[in-house]
Amino acid sequence: MKIFSASTKDLQFGDRLVPAFYYYTKVIKQQNMQEDRKSIVLGKYSTISDGEHSHISRNKNGGVRYLYGRNIKEGVIDFDEISDDPYINPDDYEVFSRCHIKQKDVLIAIYGTVGKSAVYRKEYVGEAGIPRHISNISLKENAPITPEYLTAYFRSKAGKWQMFSLMTGNIQQLLSLKNLREFEIPVLKQEIMALITENEKVAIECEIQAHKYIKQAQELLYEGLKFDIKEIEHEFCFGVPFSELKENNLWSTNYYDRLFVKTAESLKKYNGAIALEEIVEIKSGDEVGSENYHEFIQRKADDKPFIRTSDIVNWEADLYPDYYVAEDDFADLEQDVRVNDVLFTKDGKIGCVGMITEADHVILASGIERLRVRESAQKKGITPEYLFTALSLKEIGRYAAIRRMVVASTIPHLREERLKEIEIPLIDGELMKKITKLVKQAFTLKAQRKTLLKKNEQIFESYF
Repeated sequence: MKIFSASTKDLQFGDRLVPAFYYYTKVIKQQNMQEDRKSIVLGKYSTISDGEHSHISRNKNGGVRYLYGRNIKEGVIDFDEISDDPYINPDDYEVFSRCHIKQKDVLIAIYGTVGKSAVYRKEYVGEAGIPRHISNISLKENAPITPEYLTAYFRSKAGKWQMFSLMTGNIQQLLSLKNLREFEIPVLKQEIMALITENEKVAIECEIQAHKYIKQAQELLYEGLKFDIKEIEHEFCFGVPFSELKENNLWSTNYYDRLFVKTAESLKKYNGAIALEEIVEIKSGDEVGSENYHEFIQRKADDKPFIRTSDIVNWEADLYPDYYVAEDDFADLEQDVRVNDVLFTKDGKIGCVGMITEADHVILASGIERLRVRESAQKKGITPEYLFTALSLKEIGRYAAIRRMVVASTIPHLREERLKEIEIPLIDGELMKKITKLVKQAFTLKAQRKTLLKKNEQIFESYF
């Protein structure tokens, strides 16, 4: 329980009567003043803008990356190949110059899911543009802080409380550019800021290299298939005998889509394949109820990240998801989530794949299935890393999932018994070993990145 008072003259933004709204100004800012902590006003040392206001047509086929606000996560930019139409035409990118961003700009979501930020790095994002839901902050040469330090502060509890004090909007939250320019950034001792900056730099380098390793593993798997899986074309007209409908008991065009069927048949014909039910133990996550959700600034030290389908970020569980839950309240769930467990989403955003790292201590929501490779399968060379790589290829994991999904009212769903039917190709054993090694290296780096971000969080908490 935190108790403080605010007079009527302190009320802001239409006399907003939300206690948490004033916590930064009445508690944290007062403490900063008492301890004589120095700070700068962000707008004085940076150029702050937002992205393109006009509509630009998007596509899934290629071009220049065009980010959504939801792609900005804490400390990293997400690749959501399932939900997003991630590209715009290069000609449109050239015409709409307001969407342009520069290397090491700090990107921050300012509409909807407000406040998540990351440093833009072309090495893993590629050339990219932003819409109006994202602000880009370019620090000036005389700024006493670095982009990495800035995003680390935005991610801290003190930063979140200040952000909360500057947000407006009722249904959708908004952080206006005017209020963002008034953001107060603490200037700590030089050696502390240098340590935070270095931790952030190493963390993002870990992410960049991890992406490279995973992409290399995926390419090895493509090469290991005994046919060109990408050459199978989509057929827009096909027929299905009634007897086949009756036998499969699936009255869905997806199940009989020739692209999906021919891909599965080719995998089995040229490589051989094995069903998931033969190689993994499958366990569903749990729904804990929204009344038990804690947001980041409300969470206690021992609360666990609650991973929903939207919290699988760049093939891993998000270190800073939207919600946390008290560990003691849900110890009886006995989820038994372990390092190297493979995650596969079965509700809403179906077919998203991730893997648990050594740095993860999470509770999984009901929309996620935990896949654990059996010892008997590992003796045959099928490792968690190989399973992850196979399911991460759209032609193997997502095609098979879409083929088997059904729509309950309005939400797509993949039943566990149908998930068990998904087949994993069997390629040369030496290639499996190479893929396993690359993915192990990738997730070791991802764990290291999370550890470094947690260290920076602890540094800020020791000050505020």
